[in-house]
Amino acid sequence: MRADLLPWGADTGWTTFAPVRDRTGERLDALWCAEPLATEAEAEAPRGGTGADTGELPTASASAPGPAAHCWAVRLVPQGAAAQLSDAGAVPPEQDHGSRRRLAMVYEASLRIGNTLDVFHTADELALMSTEEFADYVIVDLLEQLLSGDEDVLDPAPAGSVVLRRTAQRSVLDGCPEAVVALGDKHTYPTGSPPGRTLATGHGFLQQVNEATLDWWSASPERQAVVREYGIHSALVVPLRARGVTLGLAMFCRHRTAAPYEADDLGVAEELARRAAVCVDNARRYTRERATAVMLQRSLLPGTLAAPTAVEAAARYRPAGSRSGAGGDWYDVIPLSGARVALVVGDVVGHGLRAAAAMGRLRAAVRTLADIDLPPDEVLTRLDDVITRLGREAAVSDSVDPEQQGFGEMSATCLYAVYDPVSRNCWTASAGHPPPVVVTPEGEAVFADLPVGPPLGIGGLPFEAADLRLAEGSVLAFYTDGLVKAPGADVDSAMETMRALLTTVERPLEETCDLLLRTLLPSPPADDVALLLVRTRALSADRVASWDVFDDPAEVATVRKNAVEQLDAWGLEEAGFTMELVISELVTNAIRHGRQPVRLRLIRDDASLFCEVYDGSSAAPHLRRARVWDEGGRGLLLVAQLTDRWGTRQTGTGKIIWTEQDLTAPEP
Repeated sequence: MRADLLPWGADTGWTTFAPVRDRTGERLDALWCAEPLATEAEAEAPRGGTGADTGELPTASASAPGPAAHCWAVRLVPQGAAAQLSDAGAVPPEQDHGSRRRLAMVYEASLRIGNTLDVFHTADELALMSTEEFADYVIVDLLEQLLSGDEDVLDPAPAGSVVLRRTAQRSVLDGCPEAVVALGDKHTYPTGSPPGRTLATGHGFLQQVNEATLDWWSASPERQAVVREYGIHSALVVPLRARGVTLGLAMFCRHRTAAPYEADDLGVAEELARRAAVCVDNARRYTRERATAVMLQRSLLPGTLAAPTAVEAAARYRPAGSRSGAGGDWYDVIPLSGARVALVVGDVVGHGLRAAAAMGRLRAAVRTLADIDLPPDEVLTRLDDVITRLGREAAVSDSVDPEQQGFGEMSATCLYAVYDPVSRNCWTASAGHPPPVVVTPEGEAVFADLPVGPPLGIGGLPFEAADLRLAEGSVLAFYTDGLVKAPGADVDSAMETMRALLTTVERPLEETCDLLLRTLLPSPPADDVALLLVRTRALSADRVASWDVFDDPAEVATVRKNAVEQLDAWGLEEAGFTMELVISELVTNAIRHGRQPVRLRLIRDDASLFCEVYDGSSAAPHLRRARVWDEGGRGLLLVAQLTDRWGTRQTGTGKIIWTEQDLTAPEP
């Protein structure tokens, strides 16, 4: 048995140690001359295990000889490799047994209270442990401001009528005594009562309850009736204080135990409450940070999904369990020119505020790259540059601000797809992301065979896009790995279960989302989850019209006339005048400054009218402000003023200048 540390009394809520002299190699009993303790404790120490063994560890106590003994609590780790000691101070011989028991109980509290980062569970752990041998009835009340999230208004010593919430209550008898305040209810204590004085002063009180003190004990007739009925004769009221702030109070009562509480018991109750208060405060702080991260995460996700004609979409987001917190998973549906739509799902490595903030930056970058109509593989290449640059900037912050350490290590996976309802092609590129599930209208579900590039943040490696030809009514399932990587579950089995659930294509997408989460995530996930389901639609041939334009300025009038006739056939006569001006400007520019072939295409969906002019030149026009005497430069300005959106899209053989008019907006 090795021991080279002895305890010293720092009031931090944890047992701390300071070296005294080299005691390496000595037996534990040599520290205080208590041979029976060392022998007994060593005999009880687990044998044959490893340092990772779990379970109840033996706790023993001993007293050094003399008129005023010292009482110690010893915790032996597996293998007997080390021991943790706590000093209870000088103890008279006649009180040795009781002090040992009190010390053991206080020490046991450090092992049993605060095993989770949940405020209610921590309070219940205090109540449950105390009713085993210290109290017959225990209640724990916490300030309502703490539980409602108003931490900024917590008072170090709340006075007056303070609103509390019953957080935990336990009794040695089932249902006895019957609680006046139900679990979870809000209530107050009179200012002059022991609970009121405890909250105001921050000190505990020992009260022997009898007829003389009953009225002073509680002004509530209901409480007085319970006290009389069950014979509560002794009570301890102690505050739950941590870091200089009162968080609530705990009350320990005896009615079945004949022995009343003594002054030493008040110290034990205060120590139990102090240890529990530190755990409650830690849980409160963690809960606040996690709630902030989840709120930030949700605010950065789409509030409502866009509803383009190209697809029907449904999505879900689930944050990780309480210990992991919110992460960096996101999804998006982005309408593009030509009635196309971009579908995005991604996952930033890590959890917490930093991951959520990084996700927000990446999602904004994806939106910007989608607006300039880059193909999927180029979007991922640019996004890889973005996350690499963000990591470098964060690494510089790491060297300046120690609290930012580790933020520079940034990585993410992403799946980016562009679906065209006219051609029914879906160009998809992956950066280390799980493959989507493609479900045909007949119900056959398969995982898409895509070339998978490296995760974002690796840098310097190319990405490749694959073309998926989809039938109308196909379903695409995009997801993050948290959906199929549950702790203890087989990933292949989870993916097969997901594939099987998606074969029923007639089920509404909203119901399918709920079914997938309910089946694959029976408990809170260990990692956050983003899920995006889309059902593809197709634009029929009667909603698309195109014309080839010869290299002759006289062709502009003919093309303009054909376009107006098509708009009349679609019932869009009101848009005819505006479209005539737009077509004249764009087609004329293509003939003058572009290359053959030149082609005009009109696309009409449920909400918008798109005009696209293609030519074989890759040189893109730029909007500029013409001066007073300039003869040109006003065409694109006119187009921008007459339409809702316009832009340029590069192709493999040239470019497309496009405009969009919103058919649902009221006339100005």
